Amino acid sequence: MVATHPAPEITEIFYPSSDGEPLAETSVHVDAIIHAVVALREYLKPQQAIVLADQYLYYAQGFPKLRVAPDVMVIWNVSPGPRDNFKTWEEGSIPAVIFEMTSEGTRNQDQDYKKTLYEQMEVKEYWLFDPKGEWIPEQLRGYRLQDEQYQPITDSRSEPLQLRLQVDNTLIGFYREDTGEKLLAPSELVAALQKEVQARQDLEKQLAQEQQRTEDERQRADRAETQVRELMERLRLLGVDPNGEG
Repeated sequence: MVATHPAPEITEIFYPSSDGEPLAETSVHVDAIIHAVVALREYLKPQQAIVLADQYLYYAQGFPKLRVAPDVMVIWNVSPGPRDNFKTWEEGSIPAVIFEMTSEGTRNQDQDYKKTLYEQMEVKEYWLFDPKGEWIPEQLRGYRLQDEQYQPITDSRSEPLQLRLQVDNTLIGFYREDTGEKLLAPSELVAALQKEVQARQDLEKQLAQEQQRTEDERQRADRAETQVRELMERLRLLGVDPNGEG
């Protein structure tokens, strides 16, 4: 008789949708993200494209730790609508344009790690916007993929978006190439997104607090169990049976 073995269980891989971290370092960075998202969503509304903000981008199936959360990413040839996260192998597409609202604190990650990653992923354009001018004197700096490498963008144009980008104080101004018209972020949509972001951050903070309470309780239980074992061992050394036997 040929021995049979049960088929191995297939464990479903979990891809988190949040890391519990705030959207951005400061309210200035948050505003820059929100205004960019709202303006670009309105502009791309008639097209098969989405604009996502601070959501996990998974780029390697089966490896949930290989992920990044761009501040703003524009993705073509996908069905419009919200996403909990974005998996490139499920959607069959990668971002065409990514914006990072950078600061001195995120400078190294934005300029080195993320730039290299996006280049390897073949993201067509990568824009860095420093709303406070902490390390980019001109505040806005872009890179375009050419021959598999990023080259500086010198004309402030986004080819995939067909927009001209301009610094507007602490925000990015987007201008249509065909009409020169500036894209506006309707105040009611900005307010709605700000409310949504705040609600999400409040929920993430609540979840993080609950996780911390659970961890604290687990540690207290472990300490109590350790103390009990130590006490029982001391009693045994004194010749006392802690179980009352013998």
